[in-house]
Amino acid sequence: MGGDKEIRVARVGQSKTEELDRVAVEEPLQLVVDGRPVAVLMRTPGHDEELAAGFLWTEGIVDSRDQIRRIDVESRDNHALVFLEDGVEVDFGRLTRHLFSASSCGLCGKASIEAITTRSEPVSGDVIFREEALMEAPETLRRAQATFEETGGLHASAVFGQEGDLLVLREDVGRHNALDKVLGWALLEGVDLSRSFVLMSGRLSFELMQKALAGRLPMVAGISAPSSLAVEFARESNQTLVGFLRPPRFNVYAGMERLELQ
Repeated sequence: MGGDKEIRVARVGQSKTEELDRVAVEEPLQLVVDGRPVAVLMRTPGHDEELAAGFLWTEGIVDSRDQIRRIDVESRDNHALVFLEDGVEVDFGRLTRHLFSASSCGLCGKASIEAITTRSEPVSGDVIFREEALMEAPETLRRAQATFEETGGLHASAVFGQEGDLLVLREDVGRHNALDKVLGWALLEGVDLSRSFVLMSGRLSFELMQKALAGRLPMVAGISAPSSLAVEFARESNQTLVGFLRPPRFNVYAGMERLELQ
């Protein structure tokens, strides 16, 4: 299924007209791990195997590709059936509590940062990114984000190599899903992200920074602003955080030492 669908819409301005328009598709994906439902992800269909893998990684259920026996997204519509290797233990109670707390804003501030950083070590600081590579990324993302041009309704996450080469781009109605998809791609393909950066089309939140840390991404950039908690998290986890990336300008909120400015 594609990322958009055609619907009839009424356009109101100086006059009222009715015509066909394209909107982003949003459907639920039931994630089932070893026979136990763990989450319902409201996502844009496509790359569901990557979405499931990325979600498992960023939620701390798995930390390597070897722990996943297979992911079945074909047997049942809007289901991702995950089968882990023997010996992989999952704390389903902790997972359920965390997902409930996050969705209801039960985790906040310093307590939330400490809970995540104890699970994922801060990233190393030895990689340097050139300003030129960062400046070219938004235009590369825009050219590659074909579906957004159709609907205006999808977020994008794109991973770039150290020199600014586009490695992967995924779109979704949810920013966190788009990021989970690129991280899931890296996990399934065995790609090391420790010398790469991610560019996201929307606002940068705490949850996105947490997912990027789980994926070992040292730099996170966004077209829009970060939240206050995202900035705090980046500083605690040694991540570089760039916001308002709109060439020729951008803001650096954390980790300036990773940037080689012209």
